[in-house]
Amino acid sequence: MDLDAYVSLHRGEWARLEVLVRRAARPRRMSGAELDELVELYQKVATHLSVIRSRYPDPMLVDRLAGTVTRARSVVAGTRDPGWYAVARFFTVTFPAAVYVRRVWVLATCVACLAVAVALGQWVVHTPAAYSGLLPSNEVQELCRTDFARYYSENPASSFAAQVWTNNAWVTASAIAFGALLGLPTLAVLLANSVNLGITGGYMASCGESSQFFTLILPHGMLELTVVFIAGAVGLRLGWTVIDPGPRRRVEALAAEGRAAVGISLGLAVALAFSGLIEAFVTPSSLPAGVRIGIGAVGLGLFVGYIRVYGRRAVAAGESGDLDGDLSADLAPTG
Repeated sequence: MDLDAYVSLHRGEWARLEVLVRRAARPRRMSGAELDELVELYQKVATHLSVIRSRYPDPMLVDRLAGTVTRARSVVAGTRDPGWYAVARFFTVTFPAAVYVRRVWVLATCVACLAVAVALGQWVVHTPAAYSGLLPSNEVQELCRTDFARYYSENPASSFAAQVWTNNAWVTASAIAFGALLGLPTLAVLLANSVNLGITGGYMASCGESSQFFTLILPHGMLELTVVFIAGAVGLRLGWTVIDPGPRRRVEALAAEGRAAVGISLGLAVALAFSGLIEAFVTPSSLPAGVRIGIGAVGLGLFVGYIRVYGRRAVAAGESGDLDGDLSADLAPTG
């Protein structure tokens, strides 16, 4: 069925819904049958909107139906606080669904980045030319003796937490935003992060300070690096969408990926705030190493569990993580 036939088939229902939405401005004048009809038509037209977006992308028609569905939703949903509802929906549906949908990209990015870091660390440890050529020997000794540990304790914890959050939020936002440039700058951001991690770890291992390296990196790094990998995966997928938009038009595919990317960046900023607190208050603390690492592991576990539980549930309900996805949340069977 082509678009003209589809519009002809359902135009009457759309017009009727618009009439009922206008009448709902004075609900006391509406009968019970009209209210039931309003709810039924709202669900049907939301379904029509979803169908048109996926099969017959027509911007003007989509805008018109989206406006009707939005107004109908506000009537059907009642008087709940839209601000709190939007925030709650974002953190229980939109953000976890967006990350969960991209889980394969995240896992692949994580494995690749850690493989690069480990390979570089081994290269520094086992290759004399690399060990002596990347950093002067005096800087290596300073790194091992004082500089690496001092980084986490030389500033007051509160200001250090803010500094860490700002820097990491910038890195993740850059990794996501740069995806629009075919993902190439995103690859550079991820590579720089892996190179820094691997080379530093390699030098610390060469000095016999592997234990210090891991006890200072792992408490906050487990969550922080996971967030960076997610951001990188989102940026790479955005870049791939430019190359291969799939069955959608390129502009529509990019719009959907872009909206989801914005939502993910906001959610990751919150996760980074928690990793920043761990880095500022737990990493340099006098707690036993096992306790500090355990706190980091709990933080990572809670984050991964949250994404898995809420994301899987949202995706099973038909969510994709698109910030605009709530316009098609209430659907009804229709022809």
